[in-house]
Amino acid sequence: MKLIAGLGNPGRSYNQTRHNIGFEIVDHLADRYGVPLTKTKFNGLYSLLHHNGEKILLVKPLTFMNLSGDCIRPMMDYFEIKQEDLLVIYDDLDLPVGKIRLRQKGSAGGHNGIKSLIAHLGTQEFNRIRVGINRPPTGMTVPDYVLGKFHKEEWQHMQSVIDKCGDACEAWFEKPFPEVMNQFNA
Repeated sequence: MKLIAGLGNPGRSYNQTRHNIGFEIVDHLADRYGVPLTKTKFNGLYSLLHHNGEKILLVKPLTFMNLSGDCIRPMMDYFEIKQEDLLVIYDDLDLPVGKIRLRQKGSAGGHNGIKSLIAHLGTQEFNRIRVGINRPPTGMTVPDYVLGKFHKEEWQHMQSVIDKCGDACEAWFEKPFPEVMNQFNA
């Protein structure tokens, strides 16, 4: 069994914001497979999909970004998901808008959702897809920027990025994560 967690904040006011790109990608996968996220457990919204005999949990923590580990760790324990079977998708200020980077380990890089997850897992070693949102323009604070919505042109571009991230997740259903990294980081 695998778990794909998209990080974000719950509530309509956060829809299509930079900080919620993880939620958008999990929603996209749920739509792609026709498995709406309707179940709740451990303060998370989830659904279960089946792909070639494997079960995959799609999860959106409803704990707000900074407490993402409060949901994901109990989900992993309850469903007996190994660390190597976890994939976390989140926004990254250090990548240009729309650039994706797959990694198997790394620091939180200032991302509070990832800090929470590292604290709960006790390690920095877990699969991740970082989705670039760029740095805020001069004079704008990071919180205002990440909680702001994508500009119209950016959002149009992000649709193809969301689709590409969905493709990367699907590739992981079939191949080891290092192979998926080689394919999508190229």
